Amino acid sequence: MLIAQIKVLLKESVLDPQGQAVEKALGTLGYNNIEKVRVGKYLEIMLAENNREAANKQVREMCERLLINAVIEDYTFTLVEV
Repeated sequence: MLIAQIKVLLKESVLDPQGQAVEKALGTLGYNNIEKVRVGKYLEIMLAENNREAANKQVREMCERLLINAVIEDYTFTLVEV
Protein backbone atom coordinates (compact mmCIF):
# COMPACT_ATOMS: atom_id res chain seq x y z
CA MET A 1 0.00 0.00 0.00
CA LEU A 2 1.24 3.48 -0.87
CA ILE A 3 0.29 6.99 0.16
CA ALA A 4 0.62 9.75 -2.43
CA GLN A 5 1.55 13.05 -0.76
CA ILE A 6 0.60 15.76 -3.25
CA LYS A 7 1.59 19.43 -2.98
CA VAL A 8 -0.17 21.95 -5.24
CA LEU A 9 0.98 25.57 -5.60
CA LEU A 10 0.17 28.39 -7.95
CA LYS A 11 2.66 28.78 -10.79
CA GLU A 12 5.35 31.40 -10.20
CA SER A 13 3.83 33.59 -12.91
CA VAL A 14 0.42 33.69 -11.15
CA LEU A 15 -0.27 36.25 -8.43
CA ASP A 16 -0.88 34.73 -5.00
CA PRO A 17 -3.05 37.23 -3.09
CA GLN A 18 -3.60 34.80 -0.22
CA GLY A 19 0.15 34.32 0.14
CA GLN A 20 0.67 38.10 0.04
CA ALA A 21 -1.96 38.57 2.77
CA VAL A 22 -0.27 35.99 4.99
CA GLU A 23 3.13 37.58 4.34
CA LYS A 24 1.80 41.01 5.32
CA ALA A 25 0.09 39.64 8.44
CA LEU A 26 3.28 37.91 9.55
CA GLY A 27 5.13 41.20 9.10
CA THR A 28 2.64 43.00 11.33
CA LEU A 29 3.21 40.34 13.97
CA GLY A 30 6.91 41.17 13.96
CA TYR A 31 8.20 38.45 11.66
CA ASN A 32 10.19 40.82 9.48
CA ASN A 33 12.55 38.26 7.95
CA ILE A 34 9.82 36.69 5.77
CA GLU A 35 10.75 37.09 2.10
CA LYS A 36 7.87 35.30 0.40
CA VAL A 37 4.80 33.25 1.31
CA ARG A 38 2.96 30.97 -1.07
CA VAL A 39 -0.30 29.29 -0.13
CA GLY A 40 -1.38 26.05 -1.75
CA LYS A 41 -3.03 22.77 -0.95
CA TYR A 42 -1.83 19.41 0.31
CA LEU A 43 -3.55 16.12 -0.43
CA GLU A 44 -2.91 12.57 0.75
CA ILE A 45 -4.33 9.68 -1.22
CA MET A 46 -3.96 6.11 0.01
CA LEU A 47 -3.56 3.68 -2.87
CA ALA A 48 -4.10 -0.06 -2.70
CA GLU A 49 -1.12 -0.43 -5.02
CA ASN A 50 2.38 -1.80 -4.47
CA ASN A 51 3.75 -1.16 -7.95
CA ARG A 52 5.46 2.25 -7.80
CA GLU A 53 5.43 2.72 -11.57
CA ALA A 54 1.68 2.09 -11.78
CA ALA A 55 1.06 4.34 -8.76
CA ASN A 56 3.17 7.16 -10.30
CA LYS A 57 1.16 6.97 -13.50
CA GLN A 58 -2.16 6.90 -11.65
CA VAL A 59 -1.31 9.88 -9.41
CA ARG A 60 -0.16 11.95 -12.41
CA GLU A 61 -3.42 11.16 -14.20
CA MET A 62 -5.51 12.07 -11.14
CA CYS A 63 -3.68 15.37 -10.74
CA GLU A 64 -3.93 16.34 -14.38
CA ARG A 65 -7.56 15.25 -14.80
CA LEU A 66 -9.07 16.51 -11.54
CA LEU A 67 -6.88 17.68 -8.68
CA ILE A 68 -5.10 20.65 -10.27
CA ASN A 69 -5.82 23.44 -12.70
CA ALA A 70 -2.89 23.05 -15.11
CA VAL A 71 -3.30 26.60 -16.39
CA ILE A 72 -2.44 28.21 -13.03
CA GLU A 73 -1.10 25.43 -10.76
CA ASP A 74 1.93 23.17 -10.53
CA TYR A 75 2.20 20.04 -8.43
CA THR A 76 4.72 17.66 -7.00
CA PHE A 77 4.17 14.39 -5.21
CA THR A 78 5.97 11.64 -3.38
CA LEU A 79 4.93 8.07 -2.77
CA VAL A 80 5.39 6.68 0.73
CA GLU A 81 5.05 3.01 1.65
CA VAL A 82 2.62 2.21 4.44
